[in-house]
Amino acid sequence: MDRSRLIEMTARRAAEHPGGRQFAAQDVDEVLEALFGTVEHPGTIAEALKDQQTVTLGSFGSFHAGDGAAAFRPGRALTEYLRDETR
Repeated sequence: MDRSRLIEMTARRAAEHPGGRQFAAQDVDEVLEALFGTVEHPGTIAEALKDQQTVTLGSFGSFHAGDGAAAFRPGRALTEYLRDETR
């Protein structure tokens, strides 16, 4: 999935979510930019990892840094979903 498709699907999902609201694609793009950043302008996840902080996204998983590299540790909910083990 490329970035534009991710933005499109995220905006649609937000609107479909119970109590959700409509977001413009540009708004979703700006949030992704702030969260993940670019090479020139690191996002909040990169900044936290650089400061040796772990970034936990609920049961989705967590990002952590070690030995100069970033790693992702999937959470239980994501793992169960990918294995078709969700209830």
